[in-house]
Amino acid sequence: MRREVEGSTPIGEAMTAEAFRALHKPGAPLVLFNIWDAGSAKAVAMSGAKAIATSSWSVAAAHGFVDGERIPVELAIDNLRRIVCATELPVTVDLESGYADVGETIALAIQAGAVGCNLEDSRPADGSLRQIAEQCARIREARQSADAAFFINARTDVFLQPGEDQIGAAIARARAYAAAGADGIFVPGLEDKALILELVEASPLPVNIMVGDQTPTLRELAALGVARVSHGPRPYVLAMQALEAAARALTA
Repeated sequence: MRREVEGSTPIGEAMTAEAFRALHKPGAPLVLFNIWDAGSAKAVAMSGAKAIATSSWSVAAAHGFVDGERIPVELAIDNLRRIVCATELPVTVDLESGYADVGETIALAIQAGAVGCNLEDSRPADGSLRQIAEQCARIREARQSADAAFFINARTDVFLQPGEDQIGAAIARARAYAAAGADGIFVPGLEDKALILELVEASPLPVNIMVGDQTPTLRELAALGVARVSHGPRPYVLAMQALEAAARALTA
């Protein structure tokens, strides 16, 4: 059962959450150009985007922190609330691994107006992977804090770690996370077309791929059955590069 918190999500936001869930269509992927604050949310919304997604790396960098839950959860949630107030589009928030109290963090995100979240299975301190059972417990805790409409995008970092049979590990985690209550599987670092197809065909959850230097094109990802495509920190990096270049031009 969802935790009751002051200022809980109104009915209209629950309807928005259902609309966000419906955007995850294998073969017609939801494209998310990840943002970091209210201003960047407005800019992406004006592009015709269907939803807004934060990038934890970008949010941290924009506030002077490094990634890995170094930004205080209170500041991250306050930033989320400002983003939600800046757009009428559904907003999904990158909560990293959910901080110390996953259930409470999810409840705060819902109170701030989020309709979904990313929840990763690596530890913020050193990037090591949690055991499947441990991560499933955290997903179940997140699920208990949210209503059925809230979209839990379970991120697995197996492709960001060295190891054998990474695709087998990703499939095993997708199946376990689905049973624990996740709604999607997010696999950053996976760029090989054959392996993406293998995951799509084996996963009970819609597959989310993050754009990298070697990622297939959007058209190719759609043909492979991908349901969601994220850009992660790349939009922030591009924006900061453009800002620096403009500043250098003025001071050269």
